[in-house]
This record gives sequence, C-alpha cells and structure tokens, in this order.
Amino acid sequence: MFGKKNKNSKKSESSSSKIPSGVQKVADVMAKGDVSLKDIIAPSYVEVDFNHIKIDDKFYRTIFVVGYPRYVSANWLNSLIAYDHPLNISMFIYPSESKAILGELKRKIGEMQATVESDMKAGKVVDPTVQVSLDDALALQAELAKGAERFFQFGLYITIPASTIEELNSVTKEIDSTLSSLLVISKQATLEQEEGFRSTLPMFRDELQVWRNMDSTSLAMTFPFSTASLTKNEGIMYGLNQHDGSLIIFDRFTLENANAVILGKSGGGKSFMVKLEALRSLMMGTDVIILDPENEYRTLCKNLGGEFVDFSASSEYKLNPFDLNIDNPDPDELSNKILDLHSLMRVIMGELTPSQDALLDRALVLTYREKGITQDPETFEKQPPLLEDLFKILIGMEAIEARELADRLEKFVKGSASGIFNSHSNFDIKNTFTVFGIRDLEENLRPVAMYIVLDHIWHHIRQGDPRKRVLVVDEAWYLIKNKDSGTYLHNFAKRARKYHLGMTTITQDVEDFLATDEGRAIITNSSLQIILKQSTAAVDKITKTFYLTGGEKHFLLSAGVGEGLFFAGQSHVGFQVVASEEEKHLIE
Repeated sequence: MFGKKNKNSKKSESSSSKIPSGVQKVADVMAKGDVSLKDIIAPSYVEVDFNHIKIDDKFYRTIFVVGYPRYVSANWLNSLIAYDHPLNISMFIYPSESKAILGELKRKIGEMQATVESDMKAGKVVDPTVQVSLDDALALQAELAKGAERFFQFGLYITIPASTIEELNSVTKEIDSTLSSLLVISKQATLEQEEGFRSTLPMFRDELQVWRNMDSTSLAMTFPFSTASLTKNEGIMYGLNQHDGSLIIFDRFTLENANAVILGKSGGGKSFMVKLEALRSLMMGTDVIILDPENEYRTLCKNLGGEFVDFSASSEYKLNPFDLNIDNPDPDELSNKILDLHSLMRVIMGELTPSQDALLDRALVLTYREKGITQDPETFEKQPPLLEDLFKILIGMEAIEARELADRLEKFVKGSASGIFNSHSNFDIKNTFTVFGIRDLEENLRPVAMYIVLDHIWHHIRQGDPRKRVLVVDEAWYLIKNKDSGTYLHNFAKRARKYHLGMTTITQDVEDFLATDEGRAIITNSSLQIILKQSTAAVDKITKTFYLTGGEKHFLLSAGVGEGLFFAGQSHVGFQVVASEEEKHLIE
C-alpha cells in the first residue's frame, strides 16, 4: 500500500470524477473495476523519509529498544502507557528452546571465565562488568537447567504520531529522555520507518525484527499493569490518585457493603480524612453519626450545625442500656436484648465463670419480669428497668456468686460511675450530624460507654426510616481489646448493610487490632479499606494481611500526612487526601 503510493494517488485522481456520491453508486463503480477497496481506504498521500513518514497531514516516527539495564522495576512501561501523548506501542515475544540457549550460555560463561582467569594471572584488576555478567549468567544457567525460567526473544517498538515535524522531534526527545531515565536505550528506525510503522499497526507483523534475549522474569516486568481508576459518576471525592493524577470519586454504598476500615499511625491524617468524608457525605444527603473518644469532632459538629452529645457523669444526656425497641420489635427482641446485656455485663464485670454467667442470665430475666416485661411485645411499652434494678435482684439472691456480681456492679450503681449508666434515656438521634463525645470519662469506662452508645445507635437505625447513614467508630481498639465488645462491633459491621448503614472503623493501634480475630474479621467485612502512613513495627503485619508488594510497603513507610493506599473492592491505588481552603476552615 505504501510502496505504490504515487500510482494509487494518480489512479484515485483520475477516477475521482467517475465516482458519484452515495454508497450504492460507489459499489457499482467498484463492480466495474474502476476502483478497488484498497483505493478507497488507502491514504491519498504517503511520503517516506529516512527518519519519519508522512501520511496525509500526519507525521510518524518509529523507535525501537535495543538495550536494557541489569534491573528494572515492575511496571516500568507504565511511564509510556500513561504518557501525555498518543503512542502506538507493540511488543513481539518469541519463545526460544532452552537447550539451544543453554549451549550458547555455556559458551559465553566459558569466555567470561577465561577472561577473568587471564586478568588474575596477569595481576590485573578483574573488570567488574565482566564479573557481574558472569554471576548473572551462572544464576540464569541454573534457573534454566531447573526449568524455573524460560528464554524469549523480545522486540519493543514505539511509533510517535505528530501534527508537525517540530512536534515530532520534540516528543521524540521526551520519549528518549523518559527511556534514558530508566537506563533503557532506544534508537530510531532509520531508513526503515515504513517497516516500523507497519510493525506497530494491529496487524501482527514484525517487519523490524530487532530482538533482545530475555528470561521470563525480566519479560514479566515489561507488561504494563496500569493502576485501577476509581473515578465514578457518583459519590464523593476521597483524594488524588498518585499514579495517574486522576480524582478518586467513589460511592461506598455501591460496594458489597458500605463498611470501611482506616488504619494509620498517630499524626498520619486519619481524623482529617474522616472529617472531610463526613463533610462531603452530609452534602450528598447522607446522615453521619460519630463515636468520638477524644472530642476531636466537636468543632466540625458546631460549624455544621450538628448535635454534640457530651457523654459524661455531669452530662444532661442519659442512655439506658436496658431500653427495648418499641416501634419495630423483632420476634425475639427481649431474648436478643438479654444476650447483648450479657456481653455488656462482661465488659463491666470482667470474665465470668459458667455458673456466674448462668446466674446473671436468670437475674436479667427476673429484672425485666419485675417491671412486667415478658416476651409479649405489648409489654415492651412499659418502663424498662435500670442498672440498679439488676443490682437489687443480685443482692436478693442467696448464692455467693450473686453477691460477687453485685459487688462488681456497685461502682456503676452507687459509686463514682453511678450518674452515667443508671438513668432512663432522655435523648434520641434527630440531627443529620450527631457526635457522641466520651473524652471526659475515665479510661476504663470508655469501652462501656462506647458499647452502650453503639447499642442505642443500633436501635435507632432499626426503627428509623431506611436512609443512607455513616457511623464512625474512632479509636476502635477500645472495643477490640475486650473480646465481648469486639464481637459486638463485628456483629454490628455484619448487620449494618441490611439497614443502609456504612460503619467506619478507625484505629491507630494497628498491631493490637490485627492481633485479634474480631479485628481481622472487621477488616474482612469492610469493602473499603484505607491504609495511611505506618510505623515500621506495624507495616510487616499490614503487608501480610493485605498482601502488599515491596514497593507498597516502602510507600507506606515513606508516605506523608494524608497519603496512603485506597482499597475499594478488588481495586487499590495510592492516594493523597486533598481539601479546599473552605473545607479546611470548617474542619480546623
């Protein structure tokens, strides 16, 4: 087609006057033999120069790769794939017989060994290049002999299109510089531009035949595994994709579940990212509820007109852990509530023996029965018992274990924590942005408060209207370090999807979190996983849990504030959190 360009051009010109408009008339002319299909699809003008070709008004230049460094990083070709200019790239791979390669390799090894021995006998310093090549050849020979490696001939050709010759020269220099930065040597297909152009067309024709011997491991490094794009038409922006500069716009509710887990060391930007997500989620009509152990979200809550619930001994807000779901009770509402209270009491009292656990179960049933509440849903409207009612039931029992349980509970009924958990509920979630702050509680009371707040949130979600909600549990290690509260949090995560809820679990104590079965289960039940900057102590466990590569591991160690890995379903990318000045002002 290109070799007879002038003849085709003349023929097209001489017959152009005979070709009327309309597809059917063109077909009639073709049937008469005046013009062929080649004449119709062929360019009107092709000029072949020694270092480029011109087709119509477009210039093309083909370059081929002739030299590679000793080592290249995985996905090194992505720098060309993501290059900001259209390129036609072709790779030709030809398998070679290992037997023939081993014979040639044996000969080369003999030559290099003779060179080394000659230099040593002459008292010369051995050429380090020869020594390195010899070591590589011996290692490759062993791998080929074991069948662990195979050998191939590999050709890599790149055709650069441009509108002008100046643009062609400029882009060629940039491509050459990009390859040179990787220690990859390229050359122009001088006097073979026509063959090079055809070699990069989707015609499976290798007309340049410039090959380089390559083993299977090195060949695997050339495949352009590009980063996954997480830009969707809906959702909120989480940050910038650090691989290709695109925006990460994502709706967590489109995944199998809307749960998320965020892992990062202190000062890595976890709280800022969660505040930013909460701000943007509210703008998209999603309710946000936050369990805040350090009162970090008070400022944002105030700026956005939310409701901050200060959960402490002197607070006006009270929550009763014995409350039942009145509006939409389950058939086993009371039984499930007693099971949840079992877990709460183990968080309060510590480990229980089987006899103590059985005694506690009987006491909880009696506590509800004393208030006239049974398995009948109509009795649920009666005033629920308090913690002090359970305390009185335990005191009234004759068993020694009952007295021991009452002693463990006394602090929460008559002692220093009596004003926190021993009152009827006087609060319900009505604001679209609600934050529960528990910073002013003692350290050992925080897991209890977090458990009770989570239980209250769960009842609210079950009886509320089905709308999108995000629940943020900050410093989740408070709950995970206790097996019963950790199990409750895990069950919460598993059941959240049915009620259009996405639970975000945040922790900075990554090692403790991953060391528990409940922590690992929460990660498994979270379709969205965000890993920010990590410490050297935790990064190995994270690498094993998330099957990270060596490069991703080093990226987490060297990441800046707000940088990390963003996992969404089967895709994951490196990302950076970005915010506008207005958003920073609202958050800070």
